[in-house]
Amino acid sequence: MRKRLPAVLLLASCSLFGADREFDRVVNAVESHYGVKRMHIPLMGVANLFVKVARPAGASSFKMAIFENLNSADRYGDMADIERLFDELSASGLHPVVRTHSRTGESTFIGTGEIGKSTRMLIATFERNQATVIECQVNIDLLMKTIASPESASKTFGMHHDRDNW
Repeated sequence: MRKRLPAVLLLASCSLFGADREFDRVVNAVESHYGVKRMHIPLMGVANLFVKVARPAGASSFKMAIFENLNSADRYGDMADIERLFDELSASGLHPVVRTHSRTGESTFIGTGEIGKSTRMLIATFERNQATVIECQVNIDLLMKTIASPESASKTFGMHHDRDNW
């Protein structure tokens, strides 16, 4: 039994490493293409541990990278390279769900992994001066309920808005 435990842990870590490949690829592409580094977020490991234990809204893990001062990069604003990156990701197992581009140059990409009891979601937003990349593992049943009923989702996440104030 003692000899099997390291092998099982090694296999588990390899499968987790493969699951993070798309997140790391997007983060590395943004860093190398625009010459910026992601911000250090204090206590991110503690937040991820909380998510793994408490599973808020069906999430079981997440990673996040935030990039600032992107407008100082010469090539920022040309989304053709990022489009190609997301095309490559969809060929490697990430299924595109949403791609939006605004007239002001803001873009959002959402992709999912294979759908089972849970799925990985990769969300990347590119704004005027910053970009955010998030990967999370979510319970597919709760995700579908959230999409189907936005009003109940706002209660789940503690967001209460008066429609007259929108």
